[in-house]
Amino acid sequence: MVRMSFEQELEMERLLINQLTTRNSASGYAQWEYRKDLNNENKLWDNFRKIITDKNLSVLDGNPITDQEFEQIKNFVSGFNTPYDAGKWLAGENGIYKIILTREDASLGRIPMIVGRRDAVAGGDTVYQVVHQVKRDKTIFEDQDRRFDVTLLINGLPMIQIELKSRKHSYMEAFYQIDKYMKEGKYRGVFSTLQMFVISNGSESRYIASSLKMNSKFLTKWVDENNKPVTEYLEFAEDVLSIPAAHNMVLQYSVLDSDKKSVILLRPYQIHAIEAVRESSKRQESGYIWHTTGSGKTLTSYKVARNLLQIPSIEKTIFVVDRTDLDQQTTEAFTSYAENDVIDVDETNNTNNLIERLYSQDQTMIVTTKQKISAMLNRFDTWRKADRNIKKIDRISKLKIAFVVDECHRAVSPQQKRKIETFFKSSMWYGFTGTPIFAENKKKTLGDLPATTKGQYGEELHSYTVKEAIDDKAVLGFQVEYKHTLSDETLDDIVKQATGKNPCDLEADEKEKLIPSSVYENQEHMIEVIKSIVNKSRKKLGFDNGVGQIYNAIITTSSIKQAQKYYELFKMLKNGELVDKDGGIVQIDEKTKRVLPDFPKVAVTYTVSENEEDSSLNQDKMKESIKDYNAEFATKWSMENIKAYNADISKRMARKEEHYQLRSNQLDIVIVRDRMLTGFDAPCLSTVFIDRPPQQLYDIIQTFSRTNRLYDKRKTYGQIVTFRTPLIYKKEVDAALLLYSNGGEDFVLAPTFEEAKEELKKSIDELRNIAAEPKDVQTLKTKEEKKSFAKAFQELDKWFASIQVYSEYNSEILSVEFQITEKEIEEYYGYYINILEELKRNRGDGDESVLDVEYELTSIRIDDVNYEYIISLMQSFIPIVSEAISVNNAYSLPSRDDTIMLKFAERDDYVAQSVKEKSREEIDKYINDLSGRNPQLGSVMMQLWLEIQMNVARFEDKSVLDVLNDMIERTIDDTIRKVSDEWFVGYEELKFYLENYREKRDKQVGETQLTNSQNYEAYKKRSLNPLPNKIKYNKKLREEIYPQILRDVIFPLRNRR
Repeated sequence: MVRMSFEQELEMERLLINQLTTRNSASGYAQWEYRKDLNNENKLWDNFRKIITDKNLSVLDGNPITDQEFEQIKNFVSGFNTPYDAGKWLAGENGIYKIILTREDASLGRIPMIVGRRDAVAGGDTVYQVVHQVKRDKTIFEDQDRRFDVTLLINGLPMIQIELKSRKHSYMEAFYQIDKYMKEGKYRGVFSTLQMFVISNGSESRYIASSLKMNSKFLTKWVDENNKPVTEYLEFAEDVLSIPAAHNMVLQYSVLDSDKKSVILLRPYQIHAIEAVRESSKRQESGYIWHTTGSGKTLTSYKVARNLLQIPSIEKTIFVVDRTDLDQQTTEAFTSYAENDVIDVDETNNTNNLIERLYSQDQTMIVTTKQKISAMLNRFDTWRKADRNIKKIDRISKLKIAFVVDECHRAVSPQQKRKIETFFKSSMWYGFTGTPIFAENKKKTLGDLPATTKGQYGEELHSYTVKEAIDDKAVLGFQVEYKHTLSDETLDDIVKQATGKNPCDLEADEKEKLIPSSVYENQEHMIEVIKSIVNKSRKKLGFDNGVGQIYNAIITTSSIKQAQKYYELFKMLKNGELVDKDGGIVQIDEKTKRVLPDFPKVAVTYTVSENEEDSSLNQDKMKESIKDYNAEFATKWSMENIKAYNADISKRMARKEEHYQLRSNQLDIVIVRDRMLTGFDAPCLSTVFIDRPPQQLYDIIQTFSRTNRLYDKRKTYGQIVTFRTPLIYKKEVDAALLLYSNGGEDFVLAPTFEEAKEELKKSIDELRNIAAEPKDVQTLKTKEEKKSFAKAFQELDKWFASIQVYSEYNSEILSVEFQITEKEIEEYYGYYINILEELKRNRGDGDESVLDVEYELTSIRIDDVNYEYIISLMQSFIPIVSEAISVNNAYSLPSRDDTIMLKFAERDDYVAQSVKEKSREEIDKYINDLSGRNPQLGSVMMQLWLEIQMNVARFEDKSVLDVLNDMIERTIDDTIRKVSDEWFVGYEELKFYLENYREKRDKQVGETQLTNSQNYEAYKKRSLNPLPNKIKYNKKLREEIYPQILRDVIFPLRNRR
């Protein structure tokens, strides 16, 4: 049987190689040359030596590469530690990648050996070869030899590795095989340049960028230009692996992420969009790209703008965004992409800067806003009237420019575009939008100005809708809850009072239309919304993920005034001053506080104008909001730099920078009217709470799309909650999804609560059929029975996690409707993890297609009392006599029973004895557990807790958090001083180095200064048993002493876990 499978794979290899070596009828290009003889690493090196020699005959000047010189070349190629390092080299200098060779004969000096050109696609001296069954010898005795199925070489270097399995096996087996080879170090040496892997079982094919840590979630399915899947391996090879497609994929359609040090390969729809724009530009025609929001339009548009510059007739590309904050966001992204590219990205800081960039001779990409372009054209008008700079104006106006416009239906209005086109007569326009304007929802415009995206930009060049993006797992679907704060009885009373009509004569949606807006603007309604957000949305916000990992949210309102009111109500909530319609103080649920005692941290942002009716009031309220924000996050923003305040909110919500992973730097909720609802990219944002009338159809999709970025395995849908007119809202949402998903609205939406309940019931029944009770799992004997149980439990877990996100869910539903309890599920879970470990240990070929052994459970979480909660419990023992503890430094306290009044930073002088005892037990248990996993932090917390119990008056009016932080910093400082004194190292230099140390950095900040401060001579004179020389002294510090401080002191104390 094994023999038959092997022959089938060999036959697949034969057919694939035949496909790859046959001239492509569509492109007309010659294809790969089959080199059967290149079947081991030494032969591959010899082949590369010949190719690089042939390419550089002129610089070799009759002096062939010597063996010693070729060892230099081999060491250079083998020296790439990661695919990212190889990718940086392949990016080349001006698109040419080369090796600098020091000649063995010193008189010949150093020469640049050109290996290839990125843009030399199927042309010039580019060499394309295909090899198969290349043997890779084992490197250690315990290892084994390997053979690679099919490898594609460009200019002699492996670029694409293809691993095949027969159709009876899962294609994932090929992925696991690649992952295994990567861990074994088989892709080193001449294979260090690999940029892409392809896996297939004949029926299903995927591609993925090369990485030292292979992650299956990045496996990508190929689709054609109409978004139809191409999975059969020979069809896949024709589309993706032929020339020029394969060359473009690894050398043109790859991007180097300088932050994550990784290679990114574009997805098919991005490639099709780029090629569609290129073809359109050849015809001198404009057009637009419809790619759903969240699908990576920024990266696609960057590549479009970059590739347009490769067309000699285009002198500049201008990337236009619609607001300054997006200008900053886009420029940062573009600059990161361009870091290892062959083009420059110019940011225009002002109008003068824009004019100079356009006037320069450089062929560059310019990122700017419509406001700066308008200001430039106005200045040109002024200059013409004054007869100034006419030659400069004329030269700029004659430039052959390609405009690439992000969010094209709002970045440039029809009037603005017409004015710009009138000036730049030789311009082409390429618009990007996730929500085109069609005839069905066209805007009102003046005169003959275009009212649709097609009318403004031209034909649709490529589309990729939200349905297709969800199918490709490029974005998430939406789970929409339509809530109402009004009971049916209240609604009838409101309608009757407002209109005089009999509610019984009206349909439900007709009643909703008659509700006055004032009903939703009163405080009673808004308090009900707040109660739902803080106490009914824990699952939506990912509270199970733990501190620092919860998601954040946006609240969008009908007006700036309402946004301000919401902000004030949230402040009252946190101060224990918010009273509901029944006269009770609105409390934040105990379950919420156990995870995040400081939840919710809220900010508000809106446009503040100078000369409108409410300008003065809005400015005063914004000043107060900024003041609160500064107190919360130790920032120094003001009305003078409100743009920086808004940018800070955006970054804090996006959490893309490392320091925003800390809970102390995180924001939970931002209240907006329209800001951040378009173009804002924050994968950790899970939910938009909507308290406003339905928007236009395209704005509904834009707003929803803030939530559906991929983030982690627990974020399965973008969450939307509306709080007004549920029937009207549902009708508008359905219309928007119908328009923007090409009829796939059912596919885009999560199941309803009732549908989710039905699926959960099925999964429970299936599990009970296998093991009627948890203890029955012990009776499962065969491997197949155990796999069936594990698979059934995974299905139950999926639907149990899903149903808990709905507001209608409560734990009683389980026993009442499903005849199962959470305790039973936890018992099943205990058996499940044991069985899964057993299956993993005994995993064989083909198992992955039946059971996902890497599945991560989402419904079961071990309840973990966290650090912040324990600090708040310790704080509850401290007497407060004044207002000394600021809101910024004090955690809110645990809720109490009726005998104890709770406020955020003010409470009674005593704590009930029963609560005290319970709190003591929780604190003691936590510190004991902490001491087991983090002895350093456990020791400091134990010391503080003992001191509090021995002399609580000493801590009167103090913040426990501040005291603990001081103790931690003193402990760290004492360690630094001790090392500085013992090893004669500069104290300030060592402290700076350790404070700024980041594990993923190649070179640490302050490293050079620290090394320079090391005084070996002083150490040698004053130490009892000094190391014998400076080299060993430096090595000891670098490799042992500094890592030991970080490992044993800094990381444990700063981790706070």
